[in-house]
Amino acid sequence: MRSFAAILAIAALAACADSAESDPSKADAATTATLRAPDTTKLAQPAPDSFTVRFTTSRGVFDVRVHRDWAPLGADRLYYLVGAGFYDGVHFYRVIEGFMAQFGAHGDPAVAKAWEDRRIADDPVRQRNERGMLTYATSGPNTRTTQLFINFGNNQQLDRMGFAPVGKVVNGMEVVDSLYHGYGEGAPAGQGPDQGRLQREGNAYLGHEFPKLDSIVSARIL
Repeated sequence: MRSFAAILAIAALAACADSAESDPSKADAATTATLRAPDTTKLAQPAPDSFTVRFTTSRGVFDVRVHRDWAPLGADRLYYLVGAGFYDGVHFYRVIEGFMAQFGAHGDPAVAKAWEDRRIADDPVRQRNERGMLTYATSGPNTRTTQLFINFGNNQQLDRMGFAPVGKVVNGMEVVDSLYHGYGEGAPAGQGPDQGRLQREGNAYLGHEFPKLDSIVSARIL
């Protein structure tokens, strides 16, 4: 027979679960806490050979099929990030018509700070940066962290620069095509968001200065 204390403990756990389900802010707080202090053990685990990520956005839904043999380190990182809810609420902050749509700068500056030095080494380029391909953004060799872009067209010049695609949009590319691109290139070269300010100020900056940007409502592994 279970002890009275054990029964009370089970009841308390159930109450906590019910409370989190009825109050999404509690679940969001738990997710944010996890992202601010990533689980290094899980972070080191390999992803499945392939998996599909469903992005539900302010424009609609699109699916990306990720192939680990295309870019193993990139796939492992993406699998962890999606599983941890990293991309929920993240904006497509750099959308350049005919070129690509970039996202992955987190809206919480504390989360962005926690990930800026968690870099992964480059994967060899095994696929071309063609239309619909999902690829990590970089700031130089071996600097991939959380930011990615989707190619609108055939950008094979990026292959020679070391940008290794990790997956491909397999459903809903018309949604990607429809993402708001009116701000164009980021500052200072263009009128779009400044990455430095985005890193420091997060979604508060984007919401105030770039209200037309589209965003990810949720990203989930199917």
